[in-house]
Amino acid sequence: MEKDTSIKKENLDPNSEIKAQDSDSKDNDNNELNENSIEQNVLDLEDKLTRSYAEMENQRRRFEKEKEEAYEYGGFAFAKEALSLIDNLERSKQTLENDDTLKNSEALKKILEHLEIIKKDLIFIFSKNNIKPIESLNKKLDPNFHQAMIEIEDNQKEPGTIIQEIQKGFTIKDRLLRPSLVGVSKKVENKDNKKQENTDNLEKNND
Repeated sequence: MEKDTSIKKENLDPNSEIKAQDSDSKDNDNNELNENSIEQNVLDLEDKLTRSYAEMENQRRRFEKEKEEAYEYGGFAFAKEALSLIDNLERSKQTLENDDTLKNSEALKKILEHLEIIKKDLIFIFSKNNIKPIESLNKKLDPNFHQAMIEIEDNQKEPGTIIQEIQKGFTIKDRLLRPSLVGVSKKVENKDNKKQENTDNLEKNND
């Protein structure tokens, strides 16, 4: 009986082994690409989650801050409007004090006393709600709290000292509710020196 000497075709192909190696190599490359792709996707997801968490945390902090400010300063507009009560009391006092028919009368004295009591009560109620008057008289002008309306000649005070309060200012907690309108001191002008200065300037111009 003759031996079967037939050989399969693929075994005779000299490139079959190379093709198989190439196939294995491609499979390995694909596996590596897949692994790299999965790893990159995981990193991208982690980055997105981190960013989302950070944004949520920032929003939470903003919300907490807004909530606190709403609680602390929610009455800001109302408080500012309420200050007109004190202003009206002051105007009423000035009007009564300037009324010639009431001057030096007992009636005027009692009315002014009652108005002063009402004013003090109002300021006390404001103070309980952290609305406090700004100290102005004899203080140095502070642009954060005072607004200078006029300058008044006064050699007794250092220039820039508040010597008149036109309208009282107030703060609410650590915020300015409205500035104090004030008059500040300035040095009295020496008219003789001013006149001489003008003469000197005139002579220079003529030269």
